[in-house]
Amino acid sequence: FGGASGLRGWQMLFLLQGLPSIFIGFAIPWLLTDGVKSAKWLTGDEKQIIERALSAEEIHKKDISLYEVFYHPALILYAVIYFCCVLGLYGTTFWIPQLIKNTGVKDPLYIGLLTAIPYGFGAVAMVVLGRNSDRSGKRRSTFAMASFLGAFGIVVSNLFRENALFATVGLTLATIGILAVLPLFWPMPTAMLAGTAAAAGIAWINSVGNLAGFFGPAIVGWFSEYTKRSDYGLYLIAGFLVLGGILALLFVPQKFGADTVK
Repeated sequence: FGGASGLRGWQMLFLLQGLPSIFIGFAIPWLLTDGVKSAKWLTGDEKQIIERALSAEEIHKKDISLYEVFYHPALILYAVIYFCCVLGLYGTTFWIPQLIKNTGVKDPLYIGLLTAIPYGFGAVAMVVLGRNSDRSGKRRSTFAMASFLGAFGIVVSNLFRENALFATVGLTLATIGILAVLPLFWPMPTAMLAGTAAAAGIAWINSVGNLAGFFGPAIVGWFSEYTKRSDYGLYLIAGFLVLGGILALLFVPQKFGADTVK
């Protein structure tokens, strides 16, 4: 699409990505409902089942004060874990095209097509692992598994960075793990927050975690420049993913009672 309507490729990319989001935003009031009772696609029995499940979850939640949100140990823990997740996400997002280029692929079109492969598998993994986590209740271990898989994929893609096939396999594994950790993460903090604490806690965790949007690419770039090797920065990102998984296994309970968070 580069050159169409006098726009450069990157400008056209903004339009192609931004316009659908705007249209979806206008459609949200008609597509989403305010609660279970107003969901037209659910039967009466399904609504009752969901409402009972939501009521059971509320029993285990704790109403933390707005001020307490900023120093509650559990929320600090979740913020650190989320920082590790987002660091992996932004780090690989910025560097996947470069890694593919390093395998010898030079055509921007083929780089774009190869970049899409990991994200296609990642989209499927988000649904599959999220559903498995909901059904089994093993959110902590499923989250850790996805984090470790993301780190493993990064390492594989670096070890075989000169082989297009193996590098793509590694990047696909990395993307599957990294994309899956995001939907697997949020049920953990929201399971312990109630009332105004839920909104404040989510905002606090999200704010701290998204600082990785700056630090991720910066860390990779700084390490690459300092060590003269781009793989060292990516190994550091893999280390953060492992750290996030370990923190979840050690300090987040398998069953989410707010009082059982260490």
